Amino acid sequence: MPQLNPNPWFLIMLTSWLTFSLIIQPKLMTFISTNHPTKTPTTTKTTPWPWPWT
Repeated sequence: MPQLNPNPWFLIMLTSWLTFSLIIQPKLMTFISTNHPTKTPTTTKTTPWPWPWT
C-alpha cells in the first residue's frame, strides 16, 4: 500500500512543520492585538420585549 510508505511524505511534513514553526509563527506572533479586553465589563440594561398578546 503506497500510503503506508513514509518515504516522500515524511520529509514534506517535516519541512512544512519547521517552516511554520520557525518562520511563519514568529512573524504572526509579533502583531499587536487591537482588541484589548476592558477591565470593567460594561453592562447594558435590557428591557423586556413588549409582546402584543400579553
